[in-house]
Amino acid sequence: MVGPHNRAGSSGRLREADLICSDLENDTGKKRDKEKDDSYTAGISDYIRNNTVIDHCFGVDNVSGGNGKMQYNWFSLVLKLIVATTTFFVLLTSLRRMVSITKKPLDSFVGGSWWLPLQEQLLSDFHDLQELSLGSSRVKEIEFCSQEYENYVPCFNTSINSEEFQLDRHCERDSRVGCVVLPPRNYKLPLRWPAGRDVIWYANVKISAQEVLASGAVTKRLMMLEDDQISFRSDSLMFDGVDDYSHQIADMIGLRSVSDFNQAGIRSVLDIGCGYGSFGAHLFSRNLLTMCIANYEPSGSQVQLTLERGLPAMIASFSSKRLPFSSLSFDMLHCARCGIDWDKEDGIFLVEADRLLKPGGYFVWTSPFSGVRGSPEIDENQKKWQFVQKFAESLCWDMLSQQDDTVIWRKTAHRNCYTSQKRNSIPPTCKKNYDVESPYYQPLHLCISGTHSERWIPIEQRTAWPSRANLNSSELRIYGVPTEVFSADSLKWKLAVQEYWSLLSPQIFSDHPKRPGDEDPSPPFNMLRNVLDMNAQFGGFNHALLEAGKSLWVMNVVPTTAPSSLPLIHDRGFIGTSHNWCEAFPSYPRTYDMIHADGLLSLETGQHQKCTMLDIFLDIDRLLRPEGWAIFRDTTLMIESARTLATRFRWDARIVDVEANTDERVLLCRKPFPGDKV
Repeated sequence: MVGPHNRAGSSGRLREADLICSDLENDTGKKRDKEKDDSYTAGISDYIRNNTVIDHCFGVDNVSGGNGKMQYNWFSLVLKLIVATTTFFVLLTSLRRMVSITKKPLDSFVGGSWWLPLQEQLLSDFHDLQELSLGSSRVKEIEFCSQEYENYVPCFNTSINSEEFQLDRHCERDSRVGCVVLPPRNYKLPLRWPAGRDVIWYANVKISAQEVLASGAVTKRLMMLEDDQISFRSDSLMFDGVDDYSHQIADMIGLRSVSDFNQAGIRSVLDIGCGYGSFGAHLFSRNLLTMCIANYEPSGSQVQLTLERGLPAMIASFSSKRLPFSSLSFDMLHCARCGIDWDKEDGIFLVEADRLLKPGGYFVWTSPFSGVRGSPEIDENQKKWQFVQKFAESLCWDMLSQQDDTVIWRKTAHRNCYTSQKRNSIPPTCKKNYDVESPYYQPLHLCISGTHSERWIPIEQRTAWPSRANLNSSELRIYGVPTEVFSADSLKWKLAVQEYWSLLSPQIFSDHPKRPGDEDPSPPFNMLRNVLDMNAQFGGFNHALLEAGKSLWVMNVVPTTAPSSLPLIHDRGFIGTSHNWCEAFPSYPRTYDMIHADGLLSLETGQHQKCTMLDIFLDIDRLLRPEGWAIFRDTTLMIESARTLATRFRWDARIVDVEANTDERVLLCRKPFPGDKV
């Protein structure tokens, strides 16, 4: 049963087939007057029931005994009459639409495409008819996975023994499971933002109390087990340690406090091996955006706990492949006992770190190796430290300061530093044809990249946040984006966010009623902490959410099948990654409150990929937390297909018109809480 918390406010129009289905549920069988059809409006909860539980419209009880054949013939006759009546009304409605189209001014027919809306509407209507006539035999719900898959991460559950291969992704087509991943049995909804940043439910993550207590003195101070919760409390010793540590970094850079990071050009930080995300949580409260990356762990510790706290994170490794971020992406890289052997492979991991850093960016390394002093017992560690020092110098990094175990280097802002290097210096600069902005699955290469890019702009010369998100015409020229296209995209998403929020407000603020036109209540009443934008394009949806004052962050994903706009997204001060949606996204289950897909279905199906829409939906369902939302924006035909598929996942779904005279539709879905439809 769909609970009150799964209902949405009334908005948009019902499709004719849904209206007929609703009428058939009425025991009196009365037909509505045709004059009332156009003005009839129903609640989303009615819409959801009529579209997702098709058995309620044409369900047939099992019949036994001698009267079975007679009852079957009677039902068959009634069904035929219903289908005939339905066909008549749908054709009549389509005819009325055709008449309304022909009444348009002549200039609307220019180009010979006036008949396309009529054709697509007819196809859509007959698609609905086919679904209704076939009933439940058409929609077969996806089976549930066994409980052992509750923390399933495709592409990483591999039996390969090599340590290098275990870190890399292996996304063979037959390795994906075709079932719905269930949450843990005692799963609870995360606490409202931002309270959930410091307290999470113990049952929601795959880590035992024994692992917490055995994970070391630092973690013990950081994490406190209280009944069924894990608390990252503000009064803990470790939190105060993070505060002092952050202030130490600011002081070593030459700033008075972390609050001055923005003035120094620091907005985005890559936290390598982030532990449980406490450094990122502290920076987040200072309006800095930190992306946590860590290796896949069967225990689901670092990345899973960080995401459960509502903070940005994804599975990524320093291995044989480049990280899925464009060159010159981050203002700061941070590694505090992150477990990376920077001296291995001739320093190639440091070269990758250099590729990711913007000119003038900072590399912060906290390690016991950096504080070694010559003694026989630590000769090996001293060799590692000396290698890193020397290699950093060859990368044109300047050591700013060293305090205790922490060292900070700054990447040069001058390209001529590399040209002044000796010809046989290691590493050399990359050739122009190799220095590309599409790193997805690209192997590591021992050369300095980014030097040929027009994006080589020192961080202190970039506009401070949040003005950085508004690119001017000269900046847009670097990415080959016309100003009018960028402006139109920004306007589109500004209006879309208003529309989405109007539709979702009754659920987002379900325990804090919000009337239309009222301001959003302050956190923690907002149930949205993060959004996965599957086809981010210019990051316009992200920007519109921030301009509207929404207290959340967006993971912007640029599909490998789309034009490479990831550098533009990074330069706007947002976080993002490249990804092939025929593969599973590198994250643990139940990590996003909202998933947004604009034009993704048309993009992927048009590329003739070796995957289906079902494959994409399986991963969306895995990533979406219970009671989370999925919003699809696409062509009418794509949305109709997606709605049918959504019913197979037991999602509550409805179609909303975007605006008149467009082929776009919006499919608004909500994933039920465990037990609602299981």
